[in-house]
Amino acid sequence: MSATRIHPGDSAEAGSAVAVPVRWKFPFACLAATAVSAFFAVTAKGRTAIDLNPSGGNRIAVVDARAQIVCAVLAVLSAAGCAHAFVRAIRRSRIGALPAGTVGASLVLGLLVWYGGDATGRVTLTATLAGGIVFAVPIVYGSLAGVVSERVGVVNIAIEGQILMGAFAGVLVASATGSVWAGLATAPLAGAFLGVLLAAFAVRYNVDQIIVGVVLNVLALGLTSFFLDTTMKGGSGLNSSGVHLRNAAIPLLSDIPVVGPALFDQTLLVYAMYALVAALTVYLFRSRWGLRLRACGEHPKAAATVGIDVRRTRFANTVLSGAIAGLGGAYLTIGANVGQSFGENMSAGKGYIALAAMILGKWHPLGAVGAALLFGLSDAVATLLKSLDPSAAAAAYFSMLPYVITVFAVAGFVGRSRPPAAENQPY
Repeated sequence: MSATRIHPGDSAEAGSAVAVPVRWKFPFACLAATAVSAFFAVTAKGRTAIDLNPSGGNRIAVVDARAQIVCAVLAVLSAAGCAHAFVRAIRRSRIGALPAGTVGASLVLGLLVWYGGDATGRVTLTATLAGGIVFAVPIVYGSLAGVVSERVGVVNIAIEGQILMGAFAGVLVASATGSVWAGLATAPLAGAFLGVLLAAFAVRYNVDQIIVGVVLNVLALGLTSFFLDTTMKGGSGLNSSGVHLRNAAIPLLSDIPVVGPALFDQTLLVYAMYALVAALTVYLFRSRWGLRLRACGEHPKAAATVGIDVRRTRFANTVLSGAIAGLGGAYLTIGANVGQSFGENMSAGKGYIALAAMILGKWHPLGAVGAALLFGLSDAVATLLKSLDPSAAAAAYFSMLPYVITVFAVAGFVGRSRPPAAENQPY
């Protein structure tokens, strides 16, 4: 829904340059979210308590009031953000992040307050934010893997399988050796193994990249399920949850209210994620390696004319992409502060959600991280909602929340993203 206007008083030169379409999609999305917030305000019951810290003597109560009043305030804030979005759209100005953040935060907090009215639990913002980071880590690694592979021109649908292989190999080797570092070293190798297979078929033999990726996902699921039922079952000791990383708080930074415990009291794998995001952002757009990589994904023939070995570049970076995804898979088993035994299909679609995050982030590391955090927070919110009223039958449906958000997010924004020009094109 768009319209183009040129003011009659403008000169011909100005008119040809100022014709800007009015984009209504985002303002009307804000209007729909505001309507939902208003519904929460009308139907909310009971009282809701919102804390900054989850437990202990440092608990800080932010809100302890009637749920209907809190929801009404949030609905007013959402309406203000919505009005701002409409005004900016009418003026053909860039809407910016302020209205989106206001409307989105009001909607999420309104949902928590509405559902938490007279609940058995409490809404803990710090714990929810920390949980969002935990849920987002594998998705962030997967989305960064997608950025590397697709920027070079190879569609890596196999991220799901690479995450699964990383989780499997990490816990297997860590349990066998008793060393979490050995497991962390093996996980990216397992992901790189699938990356080699993808590169061999898609780059060397020009097989359709999407088909190869889907087949590799099925292969990873079959291999891990087979060895889980044979090698790792029973008392073999090869699927232990006791060998894993521990949280290492960063002095001073971890003491920052709200965000400190969530961002700076994490395991080494999370800190490595921060470094990887920064490194990829710099090297993709500020280095010779990044220029060559992006040239192969945008115009491989032009890249070849200046001496770049396109196939070699694509092969190497596809393998690198698999290694990054495999390292993210290790977080599911041995990379978090609470270790997990490997389970069948443990990745549970995180690779596909990572691809959605990459698309929403417009194939940029920072954008992909932001989208991945959105999906991670949706997972954390779903977990919190179930804890607020565990007896409610509807709580089970909140497990679908991350996937529902993925569908709506991709449907709403995928058309506005431009992939690399030579993506999925053999050379």
